[in-house]
Amino acid sequence: MFHMFVFCPCLWNLIGVFGDSVSVMEGDSVTLNTDLTEIRKDDDILWKFGAEKSLIAKMNKKKQIFSTYDDVPDGRFRDRLKLDDQTGSLIITNTTTEHAGVYQLDISGAKKSSKTFNVSVYARLPVPVISSNSSNCSSSSSSSCSLLCSSVVNVEYQDKNTYSCVLNNPISNQTTH
Repeated sequence: MFHMFVFCPCLWNLIGVFGDSVSVMEGDSVTLNTDLTEIRKDDDILWKFGAEKSLIAKMNKKKQIFSTYDDVPDGRFRDRLKLDDQTGSLIITNTTTEHAGVYQLDISGAKKSSKTFNVSVYARLPVPVISSNSSNCSSSSSSSCSLLCSSVVNVEYQDKNTYSCVLNNPISNQTTH
């Protein structure tokens, strides 16, 4: 049996699609790192956002260009973008769920490189509330009663008359006992 392998340069582009995953809580700041300790004079750094790859930041030390484009796309980045002038890293402040998505870093100069970031922004969680669905429910009552947990249905029995309700996402949780 004969197998033929063909190298496809398109595979290089597919690798970047997965990129680094970054999670942040709504309202917090997030830094997307270039992994550079210092930018060389001839380096051009471009930051792009979304499927449209809208240019949101540009940096070139030689030409003294340090620009953020807050109004692209649809003004969602207004007054929220900063560039680290040493490393070219992008800082997004006061994040909202509108800032979730794919960010692309392109560095060109002596060396060319590209990096992709998949940013997830999670809403802050409220403190859950445990309540009963009947008026005859009390700790001294021997009748059966149901407990409801706000926003979720995972009330857990821990011991006699003790329950906990947990709201969580990948980076935080809120619990009520």
